[in-house]
Amino acid sequence: MLYAIISEDVKNSLERRLAARPDHLKRLEDLRDEGRLVLAGPHPAIDSTDPGDAGFSGSLVVAEFDNLKEAQAWADADPFVIAGVYDKVTVKPFKKVLP
Repeated sequence: MLYAIISEDVKNSLERRLAARPDHLKRLEDLRDEGRLVLAGPHPAIDSTDPGDAGFSGSLVVAEFDNLKEAQAWADADPFVIAGVYDKVTVKPFKKVLP
């Protein structure tokens, strides 16, 4: 089943994000390579694809897991969680309708 992992950053998270980003991306690439990743990306803190020093306000990952417990465990082990980038992480079942 698909799950949405919706994360909200702490204030001024950019420096922490940049430091943990390589490990964060590696886990996402592993999901992609396993054919389980639907989409992933950050939410810019301003209305721009390149927010510069404004940074990001959070992230969204939609991926396939066997169950909610597995999705939550994967989210809890994210390098951004460990580095203190995220203030809050919500994991919910997701039903893809379109496209």
